[in-house]
Amino acid sequence: MPTGTYNLIHQPCVPVRWRADTTAPDTGVLPDIVGLRELMLRSHDIESLAVSDAPAHAALLRILYALTARVAGLTEQGPEGDWDERRLDVLDVGQLPPEKVEAYFVDFENRFFLFAPGGRPWMQDPRLADQCDRAKTAGVNKLIVTRPSGNNHSWFRHDKDASPELPTAPEAFLSLLAWHYYGPSGRCSSREVNGVKSASATAGPLRTALSYHPEGDSLFETLLSGLVPPEDDVVGKEDLCPWEQEDLPDPDHPQRQSRGPRSRHTARSQHALLLIPDEDNMHVRDAFITWAYRGERMPREDDYLIWQTSQQGNRYPRPADAGRALWRDLDALLLQNPPEGSANPQQPRVFRTAVQVSEDLRVRALGFDQEGQAKDTQFIDASTPAVLGYAEDNDPRTVPAVGRLRQLGELYGRRLDRAVKRAWAAYVRDAKADGAAWAAEAAARYWPCAEVEFWARFRVLDRTGDVADGGFDPAATRRAFLRLAQEAYDAVTEPVTRTLRGAKAVSHARLDLYGTRTKTQPTTPPSSRAKTKEPTG
Repeated sequence: MPTGTYNLIHQPCVPVRWRADTTAPDTGVLPDIVGLRELMLRSHDIESLAVSDAPAHAALLRILYALTARVAGLTEQGPEGDWDERRLDVLDVGQLPPEKVEAYFVDFENRFFLFAPGGRPWMQDPRLADQCDRAKTAGVNKLIVTRPSGNNHSWFRHDKDASPELPTAPEAFLSLLAWHYYGPSGRCSSREVNGVKSASATAGPLRTALSYHPEGDSLFETLLSGLVPPEDDVVGKEDLCPWEQEDLPDPDHPQRQSRGPRSRHTARSQHALLLIPDEDNMHVRDAFITWAYRGERMPREDDYLIWQTSQQGNRYPRPADAGRALWRDLDALLLQNPPEGSANPQQPRVFRTAVQVSEDLRVRALGFDQEGQAKDTQFIDASTPAVLGYAEDNDPRTVPAVGRLRQLGELYGRRLDRAVKRAWAAYVRDAKADGAAWAAEAAARYWPCAEVEFWARFRVLDRTGDVADGGFDPAATRRAFLRLAQEAYDAVTEPVTRTLRGAKAVSHARLDLYGTRTKTQPTTPPSSRAKTKEPTG
């Protein structure tokens, strides 16, 4: 390995959490952060990744899936179409093949340098040093996604562009990934290619989206279950990751069609970056960040998203919403055709086969609640108990009950929202009043309790297949969620019930909880209702 460089294969770059039964080496304690080689070789000893930033975590998983498929020999179906069987063979061995891991990193060692002056650094474009204005670099505060830069407000911490704290190589590595997958659209650093200068970027492939990943008892199980079977016509040696390709991509003529799962999940970036190291090659002192491709956007293809259909017939991924709890997506993860109306959600492709690895897999949701351009709101990192044993193909009798359970929880959440808004409008005698404050408080009271109720009832569903609908009791479930809605409604509206006007408004609007309002009762005009938004939780 050349001196003065930082190679991701050997140098620590990925935070991990070791399994409790893993024995520490004679040289000392188990490291909190490891290089890619050790991570792959010891994935069976590692419980999970310990990446705190959800977008970097989601991006890194896609990189590791691609590496796993390659070293495990699972890049194509094969002449016998036995991909599923070959994955189970790897699972039975209990670890990734060490000799294949070693051979892969020997073959591509020169492509994993985070800094490679005069060479080809990992997931970066060295041409930016000449194609971008050296006097107008992005700076390290813009590179690190949790820092404020320019005129942006502080989010996690205060930083000054004039005197930034230089990020370490591992920090820069994770932020590099976050930019490739979640980078914003809009104006960026100017880049000149073939005599034409432009400064406009398209949003990253995962920006605003929430991705869902099966999670096992070890990183080894997580990576195997996260693999997506390649299509029958995929040729492994053609389905390459960016660092495996012989040449850098042409910004004017990119390869817009994926060659299989590996390129689909690693070669869709809309941004080009180049990190500039400090003298010690352990920190980053500056960065170029600009657009990667001109012309139409690279196709949004991803097997870890819930895809929905808009009223105009356009396909789009379910957006990340920091106010929406993961249980509300559960039937869309377990059912191939979940009952969610006109949105027509499609199950992430990975969950069609993940259960083959284990019926005790959990689901990890990772994303970034943000807008298409500059505004970022909140990371999302949530997980479920072991649920994939309830997947439709594995447990067809019980899974419909999961959908009905979710639907009832959401039904009373919507009714509660309507009721408190109607009560407020009647109390203030203004049909246009939206009651946002009451609605927010009611949502804050209802949804956490509804989540507890959902999981309590989910855990007692029968999985033997001997009981119809898994023993789901619709009447008892309705009563349970209604009680939670009533408690939230009473708590929110109680302060105004001491007056006759308030008591009358609250009493009339309360009927919305039961779905029994008649046309003769006071209602909020449709024009007002159209402006309201369903609470999330």
